[in-house]
Amino acid sequence: MEHREETGNLIAGDKVSGTSVYNASGDHLGDIHDVMLDKQSGKVAYAVMSFGGFLGIGEKYHPLPWSTLNYDTREGGYVVNLSKEQLMKAPTYAADSTPAWDRDYEKNIHDYYRVPPYWGM
Repeated sequence: MEHREETGNLIAGDKVSGTSVYNASGDHLGDIHDVMLDKQSGKVAYAVMSFGGFLGIGEKYHPLPWSTLNYDTREGGYVVNLSKEQLMKAPTYAADSTPAWDRDYEKNIHDYYRVPPYWGM
């Protein structure tokens, strides 16, 4: 059986990794490093975007609620309604550390982006 990495509405997780992220002005903000899935629902909860740094040094990761991303076929990447300045103030973690990923951490992310949490409340 053939493994398809992409269809009209679906994309394989390993193909999402490396996809560019732009803001509404067309500025390149970073690239998708990974996605975080909810174990219970199987839905994508976050895209973890790499931002900044050079050759992996000083790179930071920004967990973006999946609902903040829109795929733009013209850009060939995801678009978020954020400026670079907003992104600089957003929740982040260093490439050499791992956040707790508990509900408090996730609530902080959703509060910053002003989107409802994927798990409901």
